[in-house]
Amino acid sequence: MWHTLLKVCVLVGPAFACCGNAHGRAPDMQAPGIVPKASPEQFELAFWNSIKDSTHASDYEAYLKAYPKGRFAPLAQARMARLRAPPAQGAAAQGPPAPAAKAKQAPAKPAAPASSGASPAAPPAAAAATPAVAKAGAEIRDCPACPVLVAIPAGSFTMGNNTSDPSEKPAHQVTIATPFAIGKFEVTVQQWNACVDARGCPAIAQPANTPPNAPMRDLSWDDAQQYVKWLGTASGKPYRLPTEAEWEFAARGGTATRYWWGEQMVPGKANCKDCGPPWSADRPAGVGSFAANPYGVHDTSGSLWEWVSDCWHNNFKNAPVDGSSWDQPNCRVRVIRGGSWREGAAYMVASTRFRYDASVRQWQNGFRVARSLK
Repeated sequence: MWHTLLKVCVLVGPAFACCGNAHGRAPDMQAPGIVPKASPEQFELAFWNSIKDSTHASDYEAYLKAYPKGRFAPLAQARMARLRAPPAQGAAAQGPPAPAAKAKQAPAKPAAPASSGASPAAPPAAAAATPAVAKAGAEIRDCPACPVLVAIPAGSFTMGNNTSDPSEKPAHQVTIATPFAIGKFEVTVQQWNACVDARGCPAIAQPANTPPNAPMRDLSWDDAQQYVKWLGTASGKPYRLPTEAEWEFAARGGTATRYWWGEQMVPGKANCKDCGPPWSADRPAGVGSFAANPYGVHDTSGSLWEWVSDCWHNNFKNAPVDGSSWDQPNCRVRVIRGGSWREGAAYMVASTRFRYDASVRQWQNGFRVARSLK
């Protein structure tokens, strides 16, 4: 697999990638200092603009938690009071049905407000029924501009693959002691542009006629770090990239097979050139075009290679066994996972991994976000 990758030039090592980037990209794509300076005022304004027309009191409460003395605090307090005004029972009854209809996991849905840091608006009985941590598979959305997250349970699994590429060896037991949440989808063009509009991320051109729900690509690891920093400020939550172990745990969806759906490729399960329709050589499909795995996570096989937080190591010898990020000082080569729509079925296995220079943008690379749940 490794030699095939280099031979067909689908993906390349960091040094060659930099060389190719210098010859094949416009200079401004690598120019330093292209990101406009972001200020707390700009973040606050972006947050407010994303919720100012909301009809959910929890959105205004989230704003007040992030900016208790913000410029819009009086207005947020007034709107929150109005939305929670009597008849309180009617207001409380109006909120939950929408998320319950969205996913057939009614007991799990009340956990979303608890995860977003908002105080419960429901009566004490409903609050008592809300679990401290979102049920596995429950969806969480911390702010209107935030990507939808999926709650992933704590647990143990075998990471890596002893019968595949040497970089995936040795297969080893990893225990993730606390639940976390990961993006249900890869970050989309629309979500990235919200960060651009708030002056927290650089504007990066996408191919003509790219739809808003397309996964945002041509991103470096450094770009992804700017996005999670902005998202954390806008939401008041500790967003980050998933660790490599968290990513594989979520991608496997509780399974131990080569692919999350079994040992053999099944057409229509992933976005790759050997995986069946919908597929186009020109671009990846929109997020969610293929079925979710058992944890409710989409597009971990194919679509885009996804950045994770870890520094690249040539194999898993001496890798952490607690799910933490395997980092080192001044690391400039980072891990990407999952393959892309341009690769074949061999790259769709849950253990597939590769490396890329953290500062280099590549048209098959994107990411999804994560955060801890406590």
